[in-house]
Amino acid sequence: MIFGKIDFINLLPFHVFIKRYARSTRFHQSLHYHKGVPSALNREFAMRRIDAAFISSITAKNCRHFGVGIVAQREVLSVLSLPNADKADADSATSNLLAQILDVHGEVLIGDKALRYYYSGGEHIDLGGLWYERTRLPFVFALLCTHHHSDELCRLSRAFVSKKVKIPYYILMEASRKSNLSPAQIIHYLKFISYKVGVKEERGYKRFVREAKKRGLNPSLGKIRY
Repeated sequence: MIFGKIDFINLLPFHVFIKRYARSTRFHQSLHYHKGVPSALNREFAMRRIDAAFISSITAKNCRHFGVGIVAQREVLSVLSLPNADKADADSATSNLLAQILDVHGEVLIGDKALRYYYSGGEHIDLGGLWYERTRLPFVFALLCTHHHSDELCRLSRAFVSKKVKIPYYILMEASRKSNLSPAQIIHYLKFISYKVGVKEERGYKRFVREAKKRGLNPSLGKIRY
């Protein structure tokens, strides 16, 4: 399996989990990684160059997944609009559209660079927080999707959301070094991220898709399969 890997802090618990999971099963024998930012992995997945990845929710069209995603229940800290001239983030698909839906003008910033800006105290609007304020629903930024290996991904997804993942100290320190965020900032940030796409999260996702359709993008909402 070729798995698309996004090296953002929000997926650190998943990367820790999948390494442990792979070692405990025969899954590791076929697992290979292809790294990229979300927008690049969206294209690679659409062209079937990778088998599975966390795909931006707006582009997860008719995609098989099993109730795992990157979710903000309220504030997200890593998807911001800055008080600059309008500018999309080239790494993103969903976040740029979310800013349009919320009628927020400014520079969209996502991922670890957004976290560094947040912890520096810069002026911003948290797009996850504003979505919750408007809808009272969580926002699903990405879904773990697959073309193949559905049975294995189903087992993996259920195992991942069934227990809390503890991040080893050495991995936390390595993530800190790579991201230029302190270990305390990383731990604080991860409290704002959840991964299970349940009933309420599905409602938030469908609400986002409806709002996107109103703007003429006409995304196709895949059937949610657990």
